[in-house]
Amino acid sequence: MRARVVLGVDLGTTATKVVATTVDGRQVAIAERGYPLRTGADGCATQDPDLVAAQAVAAVADCARGLDVAAISFSAAMHTLLPLDAAHRPLTEALSWADHRAAGTARALRADPELARSLHRATGTPVHPMSPLVKLAWFAEHEPGLCRRAAYWVGVKDYVLHHLTGHLVTDHSCASGTGLLDIRRLAWYPESLRLAGISATQLPELRPPNEICRLDADIDGLPRGLPVVIGAGDGPLANLGTGAVRPGTAALSLGTSGALRVITEQPGVDPDGRVFCYALAEGLWVRGGAISNGGVVAAWAAQAFGVDVADLLTEAAAVRADDLLALPYLLGERAPWWEPDPRGAILGLRREHGRAQLTRALVDGVAQQLALVADAVPGSGEIRATGGAFRAPVWGQVVAAALNRPLAMTAEAAGSGLGAALLGWRALGDLPTLTAAADLITPTHTVTPDPDLARSMARRRPLVERAHTALRDLMADLTDPG
Repeated sequence: MRARVVLGVDLGTTATKVVATTVDGRQVAIAERGYPLRTGADGCATQDPDLVAAQAVAAVADCARGLDVAAISFSAAMHTLLPLDAAHRPLTEALSWADHRAAGTARALRADPELARSLHRATGTPVHPMSPLVKLAWFAEHEPGLCRRAAYWVGVKDYVLHHLTGHLVTDHSCASGTGLLDIRRLAWYPESLRLAGISATQLPELRPPNEICRLDADIDGLPRGLPVVIGAGDGPLANLGTGAVRPGTAALSLGTSGALRVITEQPGVDPDGRVFCYALAEGLWVRGGAISNGGVVAAWAAQAFGVDVADLLTEAAAVRADDLLALPYLLGERAPWWEPDPRGAILGLRREHGRAQLTRALVDGVAQQLALVADAVPGSGEIRATGGAFRAPVWGQVVAAALNRPLAMTAEAAGSGLGAALLGWRALGDLPTLTAAADLITPTHTVTPDPDLARSMARRRPLVERAHTALRDLMADLTDPG
């Protein structure tokens, strides 16, 4: 007898991954279809929305083959933005979270600190170029003609859902990452709409993440009328997919970039504005921060030194770099600074330092950034960790030491797609609560912090903050083309 499954569809930045999952969290099939992220010297980072939709349909069909599918449920990369005309046709490519063209707009908004703080407190989203609010304000200034033609502004998942169901809707989770949603009222925030230059009628209808629509498009092997769960943002769903869904429990992911998020039962950000606050579903929220630089720093170092990245990380694991301090901002940075354009630095460099020490300093720097995020969020519960970077043991050792807490490692496939599938089972009524997912996901092993390394990381962490503060103006001058 075939197992009954929900397909968790994760619309990522460069690929859609689909995970077929049984009600007990067992994954029975995975499919993936890729698409390019188009980048340019002007800071653009965009996706072809029709290609994303087509590849999502293809990946769903690949994964569904031969399975008894009960529903489809969605996850998506947050902070995407796409203008549509009155016939729901795209007017541009979709801007991803990585699109940086609105950096100047973010700087202008942050020049009024009280405005930036009030927006962050109300919406849970920092004023940063990733934010659709900031992107919309940039469009209003630079593309007024396009803005006049835009009947709707949506996210990529909203567009794909419209393609599949005929409904133009968005969920509270993805909406809470736009900078446009009042996270306490779960309604569009008037001040954000004013700054964005749009009306609420130009945005999709707001719906709970576990609401069900019906399939109204042709997908091989699936019947029309199949339940389609609207779903949520990839960050909050990563908590669900790793079982980090009880209040105070954290999910830590580390791939090319990284993030740390803690489940809470109340919306809100910290007084210093270091973290975001996004909805999951059913009264659960995540507070935390995404960092732009994770495993990418090791990949960059390997390319620069002309060696294999796995070999370089093995070398880095065998040394310490306690006399070096790295700000590893190769791709800028997000949490906890949320500034538009910080740059990286390595301080303390001397002739005796080689590639192993430099790489270890970069790894330490990434771990320190995650620890700065952890310092800003509540809770002292378990940390569930996942991500491709942890294939190299040095990452787990250093991150555990920086946080000075054990890491309960979960399978690499445990993440947003699995979270979407579990949300789907909850929407169907087969999962009693979302927090029940904590008992379905079993860690594979635990990495415990080395006490000596933990003390060294703790001693150096204030230096990271001091270095960032001291170099902030210098980096801005270096970035300024004038």
